[in-house]
Amino acid sequence: MADRPNPSARSAYKAFRTITTRWMDNDTYGHMNNVVHYSLFDTAVNGWLIDQGVLDFRVGKQVGLVVETGCRYFSEIAFPDTVTAGLRVTRIGTSSVRYEVGLFRNEDVTAAAEGFFVHVYVDRQTRRPEPLSEPLRLALSRLILPS
Repeated sequence: MADRPNPSARSAYKAFRTITTRWMDNDTYGHMNNVVHYSLFDTAVNGWLIDQGVLDFRVGKQVGLVVETGCRYFSEIAFPDTVTAGLRVTRIGTSSVRYEVGLFRNEDVTAAAEGFFVHVYVDRQTRRPEPLSEPLRLALSRLILPS
């Protein structure tokens, strides 16, 4: 098995959103179920896009569809923890973007879980890929960490 990467620190992310866990997020093992991590990723990214004014999920011309996703788990999160989701972008393509999200439990300085997903932006009606709008591209560029 390959060496397992270490979790990132909060400083590895550009923007943050706080999300409260819920009683129903815990599974029978007493920690947050893995599927909830993906829901938090989606909530963090789409909430940030809405706050930036570049996503109108009700009537916007363009929508982002998830085409790839993954997650690494480092430590447990459970209700009643507060989660801070750190956001960054590692690649902006013509019609796609790769988001990376770190989930930080309470005041922990390293991520309990880190995941990614790739959005391909499509026309809402045709579902065909389209180039990212300029306002979206500009907003996304603010999430890229300097090299």
